[in-house]
Amino acid sequence: MFKNKVRKKIIKKFSNFKNAKNFFEEIIKDSPSVIFEKKILGGVDTTLEMGLLGPKMAQSDYVYVTDELGRNVRVKFEDETTELIKIVIFKEEEKIYDIKKKKKITTPELISTYLKGDGVKMISTLNNKVIIQKDESVNLFSLKSIEECERFINCLSTHFYQQKRKDCLFIKDSSSPQRKYLINLLSDMGFDKKMLYRQFTTYPR
Repeated sequence: MFKNKVRKKIIKKFSNFKNAKNFFEEIIKDSPSVIFEKKILGGVDTTLEMGLLGPKMAQSDYVYVTDELGRNVRVKFEDETTELIKIVIFKEEEKIYDIKKKKKITTPELISTYLKGDGVKMISTLNNKVIIQKDESVNLFSLKSIEECERFINCLSTHFYQQKRKDCLFIKDSSSPQRKYLINLLSDMGFDKKMLYRQFTTYPR
């Protein structure tokens, strides 16, 4: 696995190329369908890539990656016996903290649990929180930052548009009176007011 173009760890080693290739294809197969991918790791904006490495062959083609300036750069390793056979962007579902249940869930889990069935659902933000309202039911979720919260709303609304779902109303910008109303509503329901005002769970470096 590569993090911001730097090799971070080897996921698994194999004694033959066929098994390694099958494992590589299996681990990346769900990447294109990820709705809300991990972007912030340890407070740092991160791009993950998955690579297939093997022993260097005499007639093999070079593999190039694009750097932050858009240039194609050939991949080299200090170990001259190893080469990169293939590399792809690797997307992994980010976890969202379900405040009522006190556990982390993925976006597909959130959709199947809180955004199913008939009736209009309203999805709004409050600092680094996402609020899902359906009739009298209100559920609250926490993300790493205000920016991550906004990114989640954008990713979710894009996914629903692609799925042709029209049963969710996304409120991306809340006025001061609306934020005050939400804080009072949620605090009356038993949510901690200090937590509602909090803007980060992971502080940016």
